[in-house]
Amino acid sequence: MRLRNVPGSREAIAESNLAINEPQVLKGKWNEEFGNNNPIRIEIGMGKGRFITQLALENPDINYVGIEKYSSVLIRAIEKCQDIEVPNLRFIRMEAEYICDVFNKEEVDRIYLNFSDPWPKDRHAKRRLTSKQFFERYDNILKKDGVVEFKTDNDLLFQFSLEQVPEAGWNLVAQTWDLHNDSEMVKGNVMTEYESKFSQMGNPIHKLVANR
Repeated sequence: MRLRNVPGSREAIAESNLAINEPQVLKGKWNEEFGNNNPIRIEIGMGKGRFITQLALENPDINYVGIEKYSSVLIRAIEKCQDIEVPNLRFIRMEAEYICDVFNKEEVDRIYLNFSDPWPKDRHAKRRLTSKQFFERYDNILKKDGVVEFKTDNDLLFQFSLEQVPEAGWNLVAQTWDLHNDSEMVKGNVMTEYESKFSQMGNPIHKLVANR
């Protein structure tokens, strides 16, 4: 279970040069924030930041923005970056449904969704980050050739996601129910905290890639 109340976390986030406190003012101007015209990729629900920080370190010619709604979790990601240089990484504390207020049309190159909240009750389906409602948001901010990548160990959420992609008018580029035993899709895979934990427990990791 995620911690949701770390005293002083919001204040520490506000003081960090990695955190963007008013992201809406950067809509359409993210390349100015990074000081270059490199591609921008975002992770929605980044947790403690292991995945996106590793990507930023491995790919200095790509800009990354991590989005997390819990300040008590986001502060852990910021703490991990205290002793390393990651000029191509920024963090935002915000709810995922507001991404269209923060990124302009076709401003994002790729979207990563990793081990998202399954929202198991049917009445909450539209809150799932792979719902067709969220794919409508992704359609707005992604470049025409942009892709969405999703990983989870939750069988029901993955099946739901496989069904939502075509319902949203998108294409399934690739899919696997067992990522770590898929010789093609596992190439270049960067593990998240949850992925490492669940795979060690023996849970198969599912992944899909979608485009338009």
